Amino acid sequence: MAANLNWIEKELQSQRDAGLYNHIRTLESPQGAWLVVDGKRVLNFCSNNYLGLANHPRMLKAAQDAMGKYGLGPAAVRSIAGTMGLHLELEKRIAGFKRVESSITFQSGFTANLATIPALVGKEDAIFSDELNHASIIDGSRLSGAQIVRYAHCNPADLKRVLSEQRNKFPRALVITDGVFSMDGDIAPLDEIYQVVKDYDAILMVDDAHGEGVLGQGGRGIVDHFGLHGKVDVEIGTLSKAFGVVGGLVAGNPLVVEWLRQRGRPFLFSSAMTAPDTAACIAALDLLEESTELVDQLWENTRYFKAEMKTIGFDTGNSVTPITPVMLGEASAAQQFSRKLFENGVFAMAIGFPTVPRGKARIRVMISAAHQREDLDQGLEIFRKVGRSLGVV
Repeated sequence: MAANLNWIEKELQSQRDAGLYNHIRTLESPQGAWLVVDGKRVLNFCSNNYLGLANHPRMLKAAQDAMGKYGLGPAAVRSIAGTMGLHLELEKRIAGFKRVESSITFQSGFTANLATIPALVGKEDAIFSDELNHASIIDGSRLSGAQIVRYAHCNPADLKRVLSEQRNKFPRALVITDGVFSMDGDIAPLDEIYQVVKDYDAILMVDDAHGEGVLGQGGRGIVDHFGLHGKVDVEIGTLSKAFGVVGGLVAGNPLVVEWLRQRGRPFLFSSAMTAPDTAACIAALDLLEESTELVDQLWENTRYFKAEMKTIGFDTGNSVTPITPVMLGEASAAQQFSRKLFENGVFAMAIGFPTVPRGKARIRVMISAAHQREDLDQGLEIFRKVGRSLGVV
């Protein structure tokens, strides 16, 4: 007899009634400044395609060439028969780009966290985690079995407090923070965090998913941004945002990287990145190392858009990065705003609980180097129109 799953329908209806149900739209075109979504051509303010690389011709050619040489899927895990020369080349190139000694790649940034955290700490140890860290950090921490001690968001003083109170209770300690926080667009004070951590014999780990391709010289990330090379033990990253492809990475101390080759469960038990994806990531590194033009354009677009949104009267929170939250309060209000934007030609999805706390729902605008000034002006005018019609500005 099949299980009674009526409770799921009740939960789904509860989400609909609360304005929390996620209506997932369908894309019918490549990523870019404009998309075809549910059959409608709209301005794209939704994607993590920071540098516009997801449909770059050089990356497409690299992927096509790799398919011709290596085929599609690796058909094996890395530790048995799935490691290709392309994987080793990408890992060497990532280490050089990040200015560290070593790196290892995974299937996604999420799996990079799931691999790394349980490999570094266990049930006798502790994780000191920023209270707003990403879900992948939370899940990786739970998998480790370590005791999780949260500290106040981006607050080195509170981190020092909890370390001073509890560090001596555990054999090993891991301090984890996002680099750029994906919902608010603020940056962790990693330089101050390092100054705290170095006095407590703890491993320092930063998830730089939204910092790569954005912060630092030519998009090298938050460690480069703060000049902390050799001081941060573990950098987690993704190849699905600014790099425009898919995959995850861990960069930093070569001992950590070698340990993950032996004990990183997604490395050992899930198939490797595909050949075309890997080759496209190498092509992205070529583009980033050749010129800072795309990163510079991203920041020029970001500064312009944020300034104009504030002039209109929108609350964009504490963001100092291309992530631009438009704070609206209740989830139902954010969903209504998103629908009105779409009707007027802008694709920008509402973000509500549980992704963000109740009462802090928002439209999260993602600015890209792919946007032209006229794209931004058109989007700003639509935000102004919808904001006025709904009494937000």
